[in-house]
Amino acid sequence: MNRIDAIFAEKRGHGDKALMPFVTAGDPDMATTAALLPTLERAGASIVELGIPFSDPIADGPVIQASMTHALERGARVEAVLECVAERRDQVGLGIVAMVSYSIVHRLGPKRFVDMAKAAGVDGFIFPDLPLDESAQTVDLVREAGLILSMLISPGTSPERAERIANASSGFLYVLSRAGITGERASLPAELPDRIRRLREATDLPIAVGFGISGADQVARVVSVADAAIVGTALVRRIAENRGRGRDAVLHAAEAFTRELATGLPQTSNEAANP
Repeated sequence: MNRIDAIFAEKRGHGDKALMPFVTAGDPDMATTAALLPTLERAGASIVELGIPFSDPIADGPVIQASMTHALERGARVEAVLECVAERRDQVGLGIVAMVSYSIVHRLGPKRFVDMAKAAGVDGFIFPDLPLDESAQTVDLVREAGLILSMLISPGTSPERAERIANASSGFLYVLSRAGITGERASLPAELPDRIRRLREATDLPIAVGFGISGADQVARVVSVADAAIVGTALVRRIAENRGRGRDAVLHAAEAFTRELATGLPQTSNEAANP
């Protein structure tokens, strides 16, 4: 069983939910990214969304764009990101999902990229700019490799198209809480629970919600209806704020914030993260 499937199966079996932080690989440097993986797991994360830097990120707000620019300026490339994953894979039980522009995958060659990622220990992918109508070959390629491919569902997606996206996805569905770009928000859309309930009727896949989640109270509201909460900008901002203070400061800030977010999970999840 793929590690992502196993994590969600275990969570469901115990009535637990998952916290999925996003970090940009190579920010502030690749060695810190490697150290962040066990740090985030220790703090209560079950799966990490690892962003592979891209010069024109899709739907990312200014905080994540700046993070990717910083990483690219310091030489973060696909091969270095995968080496980072391989270095830590045996030391963490975290699920690792690569968020990567499909233009990068296409340039390297889809089969070569998937094979490289699998060998490094990546468990699956999110290709935010891969159109559903052009995804069939890639979906098959990823499934044949035993990895997962989570596709995005936005607020404006019709029920019919959402069902098609769910059928093409594996591992979990990535549901955007709101339209627009990533960024911290003070509240979540009131219609989100209804959208999740409708999706439950179309798929048995776990549902993870991202975009705008920035605090433990929002994590709690999300996991009351979904299986996982994805937090990106709020964590990336804290990493950026501590870049100049050294690696230990970055790791401490990331761990403290992730522990805070994890208090929004059900109590059983908190006990597992804080034995």
